[in-house]
Amino acid sequence: MDSVKTTRRVAGFLLVVAAFMVFEWIMLGFNLADGHPKAFYVVHGILIAVNLLLALVIGLIAWRFLRTADR
Repeated sequence: MDSVKTTRRVAGFLLVVAAFMVFEWIMLGFNLADGHPKAFYVVHGILIAVNLLLALVIGLIAWRFLRTADR
């Protein structure tokens, strides 16, 4: 089975996207204002957790692409 190949540029772009996702959602978590119903915080907490998990997966894929692009 052939492995997926990509360029260093695409791998770098994916790393930047992953870093931006982490920054964006962590900042949103810190900037949520008080006074919202509990459901608001539950939904946004779930959104933050899912997006941080997606950023981790994208970052790991990009890291693997970078490692194999050097070979």
